[in-house]
Amino acid sequence: MELLIKGGKLVDPSNKQNSVKDIYIKDGLIKSVGKDLGETLKKGINAIDAKGLIVAPGFVDLHTHLREPGREDEETIATGTRAAAKGGFTSICCMPNTNPVVDNKSVVDFIKEKARSEGIVKVFPVGAITKGLNGRELAEMADLADAGVVGFSDDGESVMDSRLMRRALEYSKMFDLPLMVHSEDKNLTRDGQINEGYWSTALGLKGMPSQAEEIMVARDISLLSLTGGRIHIAHTSASESVDIIRKAKNDGLKVTCEATPHHLTLNDEYLRNFDTSGKVNPPLRSKKDIEALIEALADGTIDVVATDHAPHTLSEKEKEFDLAPFGVIGLETAFSVLFTELVKKKLLSFSGLIEALSTKPASIIGVKSGIKEGSPADLTVIDEKRKFKVEDFISKSSNSPFKGRELEGKVIYTIVDGKVVFEE
Repeated sequence: MELLIKGGKLVDPSNKQNSVKDIYIKDGLIKSVGKDLGETLKKGINAIDAKGLIVAPGFVDLHTHLREPGREDEETIATGTRAAAKGGFTSICCMPNTNPVVDNKSVVDFIKEKARSEGIVKVFPVGAITKGLNGRELAEMADLADAGVVGFSDDGESVMDSRLMRRALEYSKMFDLPLMVHSEDKNLTRDGQINEGYWSTALGLKGMPSQAEEIMVARDISLLSLTGGRIHIAHTSASESVDIIRKAKNDGLKVTCEATPHHLTLNDEYLRNFDTSGKVNPPLRSKKDIEALIEALADGTIDVVATDHAPHTLSEKEKEFDLAPFGVIGLETAFSVLFTELVKKKLLSFSGLIEALSTKPASIIGVKSGIKEGSPADLTVIDEKRKFKVEDFISKSSNSPFKGRELEGKVIYTIVDGKVVFEE
């Protein structure tokens, strides 16, 4: 199978691409990159006219919840991968808090087979750190690594036992796989609903202090300095966490981190009307925290953007605030939200956003990425001038705080292994 992408502006900072060129694809790989390739190729080849469009490496999301197996009413691998394709994601990592939990080889095999048969983008399972996510006994990490997981996480739960966390780091080091940690001191956040501060007091809701994240980030980085290995801090939300991570990076520790589109663009004032579509964990923080996150993304302290796509049914979210579950969806809106709110407002460079969505997350899980000869033909084609209103979702769920928002910058094509899996 052959495909020619003609006349698009290639943006790939990792491979120093920032000019108008063609891309020739054959058998799922990028065969050549250059000017006027169409003139040297045989006629009749399938072609995409990308004049006036941006061609970027395919987006990679390190943090999604596909809900299958167990909660197919919220999302499935089929619907989740289609939502990902609409958002420009060519690869996604799915978290292990399914039912049953991804703490053994059979569940990993199930997800991989489902992704092959029903998915349209690449799906990389993340294995559990502890059995059943119970925080008491390590999962069979060697078996999970052999089965093909790209990391370990108890996302949604913290590994509160420091001794167990040390052992997890020591084991994961043997496989050179990151621990993708959820940083939350559950003793400080018990029964909490939103960020502790002005709005929690004004709304009469129990608060979740940012120190609950800060403490666990500091603990895990301290353990990392003891054991070695790799830690990836999930959904970083607090300015204090950013300061700790920045110092750890300067000290040469192997720590990476992510921030979500909602934590980068929404603060806790959004919840003033008790809108459960903005109820997330970690919670939306203060304006000060958002400023720190944006600065850290711009200077590289925050390595990547990840969606933490967490679907819930309408009946689950349409409850009293304290009864509704945490989580928002984000696969279909991530790029457009960040392009509109950060790039257009000159808070982040366009190339910086592309790198944080594509080649940087790919490098964390060891996936080949980028616009260069020999790389997989995983590409995202963007119209940066296209304006639209967020209305319909491919996801089975619609719990998005950006529903109804006018955004700019839209994914037009998503290409996986040389095959167009989404076309606007």
